[in-house]
Amino acid sequence: MKLEPSEVPIWAWILLGAILLSQSIWLFYDARKRGLYPWFWGVWGLFQFPLPTLIYLLFARKIFKRRT
Repeated sequence: MKLEPSEVPIWAWILLGAILLSQSIWLFYDARKRGLYPWFWGVWGLFQFPLPTLIYLLFARKIFKRRT
């Protein structure tokens, strides 16, 4: 079953837009605070979900740091 864009309810489009916008804003501000190319992360966050956030957390912020 394939949905056409006109068949998707308006609330789903609004929810998708809110998710993408909030992800983009968070990525931009956090990357700017850390000096990690904020415009790149902010723009990328506008087009996909959740891949930019996952990659940012894993590789840019390095949330899993090795403790020596």
